Amino acid sequence: MNKLSNEYLNKCKNALAAEQTHSLSTTDNWAHVNRELVHQDWDVLYTKLAEYADETAVDNVNVQTLMKEHFDIACRFYTPSKEAYIGMGIFYKDNEDMKKFHISYHPEMVEYLGDAIVHYANNNL
Repeated sequence: MNKLSNEYLNKCKNALAAEQTHSLSTTDNWAHVNRELVHQDWDVLYTKLAEYADETAVDNVNVQTLMKEHFDIACRFYTPSKEAYIGMGIFYKDNEDMKKFHISYHPEMVEYLGDAIVHYANNNL
């Protein structure tokens, strides 16, 4: 994420905020989402992803397969644009509760996940 300009990062944060706000308002605060299942699925995913965080580049095919799963789970809420998906990675880093949650899987998870999201978004969205 460090390679992206501040202007683009701000665009991504704004896209996330706008798209989530719209989605929340049109879905009764994501009433359609089975949150328990989402959290279970993210737990399994982050446990797998943590195995790669120390020594595997984010463009690795196995890592990107996990990122496809991550994106698919995120799409249970709504389908984010490329910028909003990148904004999600920024949110994980900027929000203290989300940061604590993610680093509980691996101390570098927030950075690694953010970079993996950027790679996935740039190549698939």
